[in-house]
Amino acid sequence: MNKRLIIFIIILMSVALLGLMSIQVYWIRNAVIVKEAGFVQSVNEAISNVVIRLERIEKVKNFQNPMLRNSSRLSLNKYFDSINKQFIDEMSKITSLREYESFNQKSIATQREFGSMLHPPKKQPIEERINEHLLDSLIKFELTKYGINTQYEYGVYSPARFNMLIQKTGMYPTKLLSEESFQFALFPSDIQGNPDFLMLYFPNEQRFLISKMWLLLLLSAVLMLIIILSFYTSISTIFKQKRLSVMKNDFINNMTHEFKTPISTIALVCEALKDKDIQKTEEIYDNYIGIINDENTRLKVMAEKILQTAIIEKGKLHLKKEWVDIHEIILEDVRKIMIQVEKKGGKIYTDLKAENVKLKVDPLHITNVILNLLDNAMKYTIEEPEILISTIETDSGIKISIQDNGIGISKANQRKIFDKLYRVPTGNVHNFKGFGLGLSYVKAVIDKHEGSIKLTSELKRGSTFQVFLPYSDQNN
Repeated sequence: MNKRLIIFIIILMSVALLGLMSIQVYWIRNAVIVKEAGFVQSVNEAISNVVIRLERIEKVKNFQNPMLRNSSRLSLNKYFDSINKQFIDEMSKITSLREYESFNQKSIATQREFGSMLHPPKKQPIEERINEHLLDSLIKFELTKYGINTQYEYGVYSPARFNMLIQKTGMYPTKLLSEESFQFALFPSDIQGNPDFLMLYFPNEQRFLISKMWLLLLLSAVLMLIIILSFYTSISTIFKQKRLSVMKNDFINNMTHEFKTPISTIALVCEALKDKDIQKTEEIYDNYIGIINDENTRLKVMAEKILQTAIIEKGKLHLKKEWVDIHEIILEDVRKIMIQVEKKGGKIYTDLKAENVKLKVDPLHITNVILNLLDNAMKYTIEEPEILISTIETDSGIKISIQDNGIGISKANQRKIFDKLYRVPTGNVHNFKGFGLGLSYVKAVIDKHEGSIKLTSELKRGSTFQVFLPYSDQNN
């Protein structure tokens, strides 16, 4: 997969992700608007019912009139009909201006008497017309009926007196007079003076609306999170596959080169042995056979590394543990690699201070671990290698440190060196051979022994690998 295609896929997925998130936000916003409109409508209907109930209650009180009590045998409708009939009959008998003026004065008195039955003769102060406990009960009842179960604050405001005459708690006077409150005219049937207003404010309105939509919001948040995680996983997978592809190609190239060299050497030696024109002495035969043996051993080591990685990859790495002296393994590995170090003009130093050196480990794999670390210490040193291998004893195990004066490893690469096929980039320098399998194998073996491995390194100042192998329970 080329770079342009990867960039195109990332851009395409980013646009799709932004589009889906925008649509999700749009629908959530619309749902909130609809919920707010429903809330406003419910409040308006509930408080309108409160206003109507208050007015009915006052009319019932006003109907407590002596005239109505004396006429208890007549219904209210018949009483009104009789007044209207008398009014029409008297008006039809008027024949002069003086009679009309007399009738007019009488009709005005009748209207006042009729009005006193429906309204108080004089407008009372609003705080005398409303019972606070009754008002609160009515508001709570109507709001609950419409499913509004949240904290509310109410107040009765008189524009004529510029004063909030009644309040539930007195905690939100400013909010009650702001645009955030609901306002309703009290006793709208009054024809005298300016109306007073019932103000209503909900301190937790937004929280209440969100609580009504929590399932929708939770579902939207989960879907958004899934989309984002899917996008991140897809992008990570693309880059991982790209990196693995590059590493695989490098591995194949390195493996081809590594195998080609000993194979070519063996082929040349075999041709030389077959050539009848070349005189063969016993010394030449021994030399040629030694070359073939060395190159064959080299091929065997490389093949074993690849097979070891395949075994680890399949999870079939099985340990055959036995009691060993860890210092004996270290000294044997030092002896094996000493010749190569001396060829480069270097030295290996040992500082083995641990006393309880008996560990129950797999000797073959631990030997390979130490050899791999020593080989890397020698290989990644440009100048004369100086390697120090040391051991110290702890309460729970033994720490083995391998320190070199090599090229070092940057902080960015230190996290990746134990990954399979990973090799530290060296720019245009190709002097360091390898498959990138050694340290991943080392890490797998150490983990299998329930130990740990740490790296401390600085560029151009060398590296130190510290391996910890725990004591077996039987050894404590």
